[in-house]
Amino acid sequence: MMGGVRLFIAALALAASVSAQTVQLGLQPAISGLDSPLGIVSAGDSRLFIIGQHGTIVIWDRTRVLGTPFLDVRGLVSCCGERGLLGLAFDPHYAANGRFFVYYTDRNGDPTIARYNVSSDPNRADPASAQLLLTIPHPNFSNHNGGQLQFGPDGDLYAGIGDGGSGGDPNNNAQNTARLLGKLLRLDVSGASYAVPSDNPLGNEVWAYGLRNPWRFSFDRDTGDLWIGDVGQNRYEEIDLQPATSRGGENYGWRLMEGLHCFNPATNCPTSGLTMPVTEYDHSQNACSVTGGYRYRGGRFPRMRGVYFYGDYCSGAIWGLTQNANGTWTSAKLLSTSLAISSFGEDAYGELYVADIDGGIVYQLTDTVVRWHRAASH
Repeated sequence: MMGGVRLFIAALALAASVSAQTVQLGLQPAISGLDSPLGIVSAGDSRLFIIGQHGTIVIWDRTRVLGTPFLDVRGLVSCCGERGLLGLAFDPHYAANGRFFVYYTDRNGDPTIARYNVSSDPNRADPASAQLLLTIPHPNFSNHNGGQLQFGPDGDLYAGIGDGGSGGDPNNNAQNTARLLGKLLRLDVSGASYAVPSDNPLGNEVWAYGLRNPWRFSFDRDTGDLWIGDVGQNRYEEIDLQPATSRGGENYGWRLMEGLHCFNPATNCPTSGLTMPVTEYDHSQNACSVTGGYRYRGGRFPRMRGVYFYGDYCSGAIWGLTQNANGTWTSAKLLSTSLAISSFGEDAYGELYVADIDGGIVYQLTDTVVRWHRAASH
C-alpha cells in the first residue's frame, strides 16, 4: 500500500498565499491497509471511524485499525462506482444514547438512511438495532447518489442527495422542490423515526435545492457555516457556502447553471434568486470531480487556521480557500498529489485528514513549515 510512497513525498507544495502567511501544505500518512476508504468520521473521542465503500466501518484507535469492523452491512449494500456505504454521522449525544446514522445505496440502488446503536462493546455496533428511516427512489441511473451525513449546530441531521444520475439531470429533479433528489435534506431524528422540522423552508424534508451531486459537505465547528462541494457536469466544479444565519431554501442553480455558467439553457439562463458558488474551478489539468472538505479549526498548525481545504478526485490537487477583508473569497492551489481524493475528515480536535480510495490510505493534513504546538498536542 505504501509502495512507492506514491504521493506526498513526490507531491509538490506550491507557494500560494492563502492567508497572511503562506501555508506549506503537506500530508502525513496516518492509516494504511484500508479497503476503499471514502469517509473519515469522529464520534467525539480520540478514535476515527473509516467508512469502506463495500459496506464496512472500521475503527482507528490512533495506534492501529481494530481487527473487527465496528459495523458490517455488506449484505445490505449495492456497490460500487458511485454506490456503496457512503456516509456516517454520530448523534450529538452519542456518548449518552449510542445512536449513529449511516447512508448507503440499498440492493435496489436507492439511497437509504438508517439508524443504529452501539452495543455494550464501544468498538462494536449492534446490527440488530437497525431501523430504516428514509429510502429515496433512485430509478434508471446508478450515479449521483450523494452520500454525506452531518449533524448541524441545530442538532438536526443533514443529508446530501444527488440529482438521480445520468448527465444533465434529464428529469430536472434538482429544480423540483417536491422531489428529494438533487437536494440537501434536514431531518429531525431525535424521536423513534424522523420528522420534518417545523421550520424547514418548504414544508418537507428539503433544506436547499439546485444541487447536482453534493458528495461532501461540512459545518464549520466555530461559526456553524455550511460548506458544500457540489460535483459539476463536464466543465466546472463548485464550492457553495451557506452562512449559519440562513433559514434554508437556497437554490444553488443546477441544472440552470454549472458553477457560474449557464448550462440549461446554454445562454441567458435566469439567475434571479440563485445562490452562486463562492468559488469554482474548471476541468483543466485532469480535474473532474470536487471533494468538499473542512475549514481548519485545529490547534496544531496555526497558519492553517480558517483555511477551507478541498480537493479533486481525479487530479489529486488540494486547494485552500480564505476570506478577504471585503468578504470575497480567494482560492489557491496548495498541493499536487496523485491521490484519488474521496473524502476529507475532521477529528475531535479539529485536525484534518484526507482519504485516498485507490491507495487505501488516510493522511493527516499538515503545515510542513510549522512545528506542532506542544500545548495543542494530544
